[in-house]
Amino acid sequence: MKAKTIREVTFDLLRKLELTTLFGNPGSTEETFLKNFPKDFRYIQTLHESSAVGAADGYAQATRKPAIVNVHTSAGLSNSMSNIMTAAQNKTPLIITAGNQTREMLLMEPWLTNVSPAELPKPWIKWSYEPVRAEDVPAAFMRAYAMALQPPAGPVFLSIPLDDWDKESLGDAVVRTVSSQIAPDPTRLAEFAKILSEAKNPALIYGAGIARGQGWDIGIQLAEKLNCHVFSAPASEVPPFPETHPLYAGGLPFAIEPLSKKLTGYDVAIVIGAPIFRYYPYVAGEYIPQGLQLLHITDDPNEAGKAPVGDSLLSSPVLALEALLNTVKKCDSPLVEVPTQSHGMSPHPTALSAKQKGERLSALALFEGLRAFMPENTVLVEESPSNLAELHTAWAIDKPDSFYTFASGSLGWNLPASIGLALAEKDSGRNRPILAIIGDGSFQYSLQGLWTAVQHQLPIIFVVPRNEEYAILKSFAELENSPGVPGLDLPGLDIASLAKGYGCIGVKADTLDEIREICKDALSRSIPTVIEVPIIPTTPPLM
Repeated sequence: MKAKTIREVTFDLLRKLELTTLFGNPGSTEETFLKNFPKDFRYIQTLHESSAVGAADGYAQATRKPAIVNVHTSAGLSNSMSNIMTAAQNKTPLIITAGNQTREMLLMEPWLTNVSPAELPKPWIKWSYEPVRAEDVPAAFMRAYAMALQPPAGPVFLSIPLDDWDKESLGDAVVRTVSSQIAPDPTRLAEFAKILSEAKNPALIYGAGIARGQGWDIGIQLAEKLNCHVFSAPASEVPPFPETHPLYAGGLPFAIEPLSKKLTGYDVAIVIGAPIFRYYPYVAGEYIPQGLQLLHITDDPNEAGKAPVGDSLLSSPVLALEALLNTVKKCDSPLVEVPTQSHGMSPHPTALSAKQKGERLSALALFEGLRAFMPENTVLVEESPSNLAELHTAWAIDKPDSFYTFASGSLGWNLPASIGLALAEKDSGRNRPILAIIGDGSFQYSLQGLWTAVQHQLPIIFVVPRNEEYAILKSFAELENSPGVPGLDLPGLDIASLAKGYGCIGVKADTLDEIREICKDALSRSIPTVIEVPIIPTTPPLM
């Protein structure tokens, strides 16, 4: 009996792991892997490698399973690095693969060779490897799967020389199962529970790890048992707690001194499922106010190690929540008034109110209209840094898995991520509408992703607030006392025409009545709609 090839054994392994959807942009060094592509697999083609990673990230988050990305040797891997960085900070399990040149030529480093395959994607990769022998490729995929899933989850990378795939295998790959959660140390957990139970005025600071672990309900129960305020950690990429809950106090600021001030008056605060803390820009001050004891629960040893303050416990966030819920004492003391903020989980308030000028809407009026027009179960995706506070003022997130953004701040993730999210909605049969709010500057970073959305008939609605500037950078220029910075204006963009060039419905709209009708029509279509909306330019505050 003829031995199976490396390709055959690898695809058999991927079937057993239920990884039959691949995202990618093919190159010459990947064609030997993709040839005679199996009919029971699906290839989601993008027109840029960064879009492939972003789409796979959205799909993996929505399905809560790893996803595979196939990019082109060192060139494609370099193109995709921005969204690999985001996937790492999103803690999304991705298996990123690339070809390499024929093994016989690697020594001379020919054209389009990845000369340092294990080094190139660092530091944003959990594990990076090029198998020493072709026979090791299937086992390397199995290890990649295990590494991507184990806490903290994240992207891994495999480089495969193009001549490996047709070589004979040593037999079927060994399939292994791994755990994706780690339980808390019971002694340390008991110490944390005692501190919380004895606190006079505790605060919970929830992060995206709670949402990733499907822990909204347990997080709510713990907050209600302790009868205390709940904050979102700064720049949470997915919301950990309903913004409409009476105990919700909003998102914490994004800088040292304002954050410390926000926590003044609490005697204990515990951060669960987030780092301590995401800071940007630099505003000097004490990390925490005097008299506050800070506790930290994370599944990431690196997060625990680099925290400038706080006592840490390693655990999957939701397992720790469950243990705390069963251990802490119920608080019957009257609740201190919740310090609510209108801008929800946004780390900064809205810009000074701007009245409508001529045909231009304010960002807040636009977002309030969209919330009124769109179905209640809409999934919101955001990449509009200049209007973040206005969006969260208009659109409170009150359901899990209904809002996504990037953990890294690196533009170009959200457009392709919305494609992955929409594919997952289609595959699962949920078919919730996807609305992506993307600024006119951000929109340019992954514009080619529109083509993929069209090819797969994904009825995503993209709304592009066009303020014709990098308004958020003008805010930083003010904070950093840097007048006269060039390149902060974006005149002459025709968003609707760009959308039409990729096969989308591309329209310009100036009024809420127009936008309402466009959204109504878009929800009944099977292709994406891009709505360009001129808005009043404002410079958002950073504090």
